Amino acid sequence: MTDFPHGSVWLVGAGPGDPELLTRKAERLIGMADVIFYDALVGPGILDFAPRSARLVPVGKRSGRHSKDQKTIDALIVEAALTGERVVRLKGGDVAIFARATEELDACRAAGIAVRVCPGVTAASAAAADLGLSLTLRGLARRLTFVTAHTVKGRSVDLDWQALADPQATLAVYMGKAAASEVSAGLIGAGLAPDTPVALVENASLPERAQFLTRLDLLPLAARTALGDGPALLLIGEALRRRGADAAAAARLQTITIDT
Repeated sequence: MTDFPHGSVWLVGAGPGDPELLTRKAERLIGMADVIFYDALVGPGILDFAPRSARLVPVGKRSGRHSKDQKTIDALIVEAALTGERVVRLKGGDVAIFARATEELDACRAAGIAVRVCPGVTAASAAAADLGLSLTLRGLARRLTFVTAHTVKGRSVDLDWQALADPQATLAVYMGKAAASEVSAGLIGAGLAPDTPVALVENASLPERAQFLTRLDLLPLAARTALGDGPALLLIGEALRRRGADAAAAARLQTITIDT
């Protein structure tokens, strides 16, 4: 039985959006909460698991559309727990990956509040599942690297391109659509082949998801034209080449079928 006493906090990973990708533990915690502070990327299907009596408080936290700053969110969580409520802080994806969990954990602990973490499915895993591929591949992609391209508005992406331009790695770039030009230039400038396969996946796991396969040198154009305005992830590396070959073969088969 999940331990969730009054006056405590759980940071819960809501996964990439599909309610069926919630862990059983996450669903139980949501169902026990008195108040849920949720991010903009948490879908209504996931909030449907909350009790009718629970307060549902949106706190934004989508790139470019923050409705509350981090210190305000920390204060809301602490205040609710100190009044004796069971608090769920619901975050898209996994709590421990680019989700500002440290600030909220520190705020709770500083106030003497018991706080725990429930992990969730991260967007890179959901995107790979949507594409029907593995992020690693024996002898070809031995390493998996997660980075975020989100920056303060007006600042350039500050990443170690030399370290990231590894032809034997798969690179997952979170919040990378707006920085696609910098990602492409940085990796090619550091030596990664211009024809390295890239997949752009928008709204991973959801019915409205969109996918586009391209190559590293064409990534800026694809990011501008191929997708809508939903949250998108970039997957870069040779592990995606097989998916591209499969897509090309399917297209050829479709053409042959149409011609006959």
